[in-house]
Amino acid sequence: MGVIAWLIIGGLAGWIAGHILRGGGFGILGNIGVGVVGALVGGFLFSLLGLQAGGFVGSLVTATVGSVVLLWVITKVRE
Repeated sequence: MGVIAWLIIGGLAGWIAGHILRGGGFGILGNIGVGVVGALVGGFLFSLLGLQAGGFVGSLVTATVGSVVLLWVITKVRE
């Protein structure tokens, strides 16, 4: 997948995760950052569970799950 696809998936995943956990996004750069880091977290978690997701939708699901976990952990650490 190209860099542009990673940025698009990261932006969408960060935006979705932001809406799931706090009711709003983080701006375009924040969404991309959360989504890209979330994709790494999601990929790691999916590999631990023996799961694989391919294609655009699979990548989006993986990045969104990772982004939600990332934001949840950040929220808990801040408390």
